[in-house]
Amino acid sequence: MGVEQVMGNLPAYINFHAKTLIRHFPSFLDAKKVVLEILEDVDVTTELVNAVKSLKQKGYKLALDDHDFDAKWDVLLPYVDIIKVDVLSISMIEISKKIRTLKDWNGVLLAKKVAEKKQFEQLKLLGFTMFQGYFFARPEMLKQKKLTTTKQHILDLISHSSKIKLDFNAISDIFSSDPALTYKLLRFINSPTYGCSQEITSLKHALIYIGELELKKFIALLSLSDLSEGKCSEIMRLSLIRAKFCEQISVNRQDPQNPPKAFLTGLLSLIDGILDHDLHLVLEALPVHEDIKVALRQEESQLTQYLILATAVEKGLWQDCQTILTELSVDMFYCFNNYQQAIEWADEMLTC
Repeated sequence: MGVEQVMGNLPAYINFHAKTLIRHFPSFLDAKKVVLEILEDVDVTTELVNAVKSLKQKGYKLALDDHDFDAKWDVLLPYVDIIKVDVLSISMIEISKKIRTLKDWNGVLLAKKVAEKKQFEQLKLLGFTMFQGYFFARPEMLKQKKLTTTKQHILDLISHSSKIKLDFNAISDIFSSDPALTYKLLRFINSPTYGCSQEITSLKHALIYIGELELKKFIALLSLSDLSEGKCSEIMRLSLIRAKFCEQISVNRQDPQNPPKAFLTGLLSLIDGILDHDLHLVLEALPVHEDIKVALRQEESQLTQYLILATAVEKGLWQDCQTILTELSVDMFYCFNNYQQAIEWADEMLTC
């Protein structure tokens, strides 16, 4: 998800075991956005002390988690900024006695598992200035599927298909990392649907033979097909129908066709469901034209109208269709005829 999305402008407190600290795993994180928590069950070794010292010198803040006030931790105290105390596991009297042993330490005391107001007020009097616990808020579980490297490459392909000029060097680099995707593209181009009668041997040959505009759509189609693998087939079919329908409406209104914005808008209209990601996160990862993003966010635009029209036809909302068609100056017969053609086209694509 990314630390920024989960934490906003606040630092994330993250547990680290001894081995991860010794191997300097935390150095991959921004020192301004995290606090490194040293777990209570680690062995205090020379290696660990050196690692903690090094991380401190690099600007990281460190905390001792579930601190038990054992003397073995004293060697780490010069490098520790925060001590976290589980206030449910020890009495208030004991806490008062223990923190007196820290009189020469100048860090911050953090109370964990604060459950009620009286406890909170007592801890403030004892010198605690940071607090965690159900008294303030219960934790909320955040879940999101990981966007894999392969999927990111495919999203990059879709982004290329939304540009006016194709960057064939960049596209070739992406395809070279996935021979199966390359095979699908070449087989797709050579399908009877587009009347190709000769073997396609390279991307450059494909461009010359079918034209850059069609190749952009091929790339987008294949990319989405790969992303939707394992999903219900209907989600891909509906994406294809919307893509072709929006494109036909755009042709009728004589919109500029390079890049094929209307086609891509329809094609990507269900991308959040395909990837199991929130739409705004997908759009951040997908550098398509801003006009397409506006439409996918359902903000006011011409492309948005095309997409709304497509969904209105899907749902049989005929009055809504008539209203939008009037605004777009598109004939209703033309609209429904093109939707039927879009269905036929989508079904042909899925058999390729």
